Amino acid sequence: MSTAAGPAQRAAGWLRERIRRFSTLWRRSLQFRTVLITLGLSSLAILVIGFTISFTVASNLFQAQVEDALGASATAATAAQGILDSSDAADRASVQAVTNTAIETVIGVSGSADIALFRAPGTTPVVLAPPDFLSPDLGGKISPELRERVQENPETQYWQSVELAGEDEPVPGIVVGTDLIIPGGAGRYELYIGYDLADAAQTLAFMQLTGAIGAVALIALLSAITLIVVRWVIEPVQAVSATSRRLAAGDLGVRLPAKGEDELAALAESFNGMADTLQARIRELAELSVMQQRFVSDVSHELRTPLTTIRLAGEVLYAQREDFPPATARTAELLKTQTERFETLLADLLEISRYDAGSVELETEPTNLVNLAAESVESMQSLAHERGSDLRLEAPGGHLDAEVDPRRIRRIVRNLIGNAIEHGEGRPIVVAVDSNATAVALSVRDYGLGMSEEAALRVFDRFWRADPSRRRTIGGTGLGLAISLEDAVAHGGTLDVWSREGRGTVFRLVLPRVHDDSRTVVPPLPLEPADPDAVGPAGDAPRVDDGAAIQEVSDA
Repeated sequence: MSTAAGPAQRAAGWLRERIRRFSTLWRRSLQFRTVLITLGLSSLAILVIGFTISFTVASNLFQAQVEDALGASATAATAAQGILDSSDAADRASVQAVTNTAIETVIGVSGSADIALFRAPGTTPVVLAPPDFLSPDLGGKISPELRERVQENPETQYWQSVELAGEDEPVPGIVVGTDLIIPGGAGRYELYIGYDLADAAQTLAFMQLTGAIGAVALIALLSAITLIVVRWVIEPVQAVSATSRRLAAGDLGVRLPAKGEDELAALAESFNGMADTLQARIRELAELSVMQQRFVSDVSHELRTPLTTIRLAGEVLYAQREDFPPATARTAELLKTQTERFETLLADLLEISRYDAGSVELETEPTNLVNLAAESVESMQSLAHERGSDLRLEAPGGHLDAEVDPRRIRRIVRNLIGNAIEHGEGRPIVVAVDSNATAVALSVRDYGLGMSEEAALRVFDRFWRADPSRRRTIGGTGLGLAISLEDAVAHGGTLDVWSREGRGTVFRLVLPRVHDDSRTVVPPLPLEPADPDAVGPAGDAPRVDDGAAIQEVSDA
């Protein structure tokens, strides 16, 4: 059973592989597709024309053969009837002799040895009537329908198509029927003459063979012509495609050779003009970007000195605020708070400028994301309690160390937790950590305001807020999520968001366990939560076992 199934399975696999390769070539090669379509349509046209010509020639050839046979038969019958009419035979032997002479005349005039002579039914029996004559090759060939029509319509010719015996195999032919009047009172006889159409069949077969060979040669010639023309047209298109890919990859100096004055030359000139314009615009944008980055960096550095002075002065005033009037004391508090926010904003601007300049270098080391998340949760626990949120860590196990920059990952975690506290509306916040063989992941789930799909698409934009009328209450700069995304990308990871209005938000950070790992990263945590429609009131959320909040690193 298995031995029989083996070859069948191999044949099926071979067929599937060939179909797959053909479909791939069909999708990816314009040249292959054009040649194949041209050959298919040309072959169909040649086939239709060939069948039409063959049918027309065969019909005309057959009709000509029939007309020749009818003419020969009429001539032979007239000659035979003339011999019979001129005879004065009065006895049986004489009548038989003249009948034989008439038959020989029919054979000689018609050129066919396939003869049949039958006495017509209903004729009065006469002793002198000669017996019926039938050539062996016509035995069983004459149909009752033909005989009936000849009997009912004297002196009229009728014919039918038959298959006559040939030298090696049967050949097509026709049988022509008419009547003769034999003297001596013998009465009317039916005369049938068979004509083979072997010559016509051979002529038609030769013509069809010649047409088939000509069609194959024409298709081969069309194939060569189509291939040459298609290659002549497709090669410039392929050159444009390859040059476009190089241009998209950053090789701004690549150009197409422009030769001649035809449409392809115009295409090359237009493409080169577009590439020149694009290169100039990119150069301008690059220079503008460098100037912008330098400006931000210089301004940030230049602001540090006066800001430090302001901060020191503000701290002195803040330390003495109890000696000031209430309005002055409140001013000192605001000065200190805003100065700290200004310092944070400057630090974020400097970090963004480093990413824009491509000068960020990671200081990676083996880090356990569970421990790092636990430290961040613990440090922000008091802030969450102030806002009425229950901040919890869920770590189901199987966590492994990952090669990351702990400072930057800690900043991501703190930004995500701070964002959840800001928009959590006092409802619980769940921080989950999990890992697999290729990646570690951390998600932060809140049950707060949530966002629309359009807002979720822009949540990582710099200084963007879903609700401009809503002010920040925990001192954010508007750059936290943008920096977090840059940190995740720098590690080769991803930072995704799921959100639904009135249902809360989930941010998921996925990092490869080994930096620059070529393996496909499978996220250990889902982006969409298991309870997407849950609306937890303040203090009500899926319970998390506090004892399992922080687990030891597993070697699994």
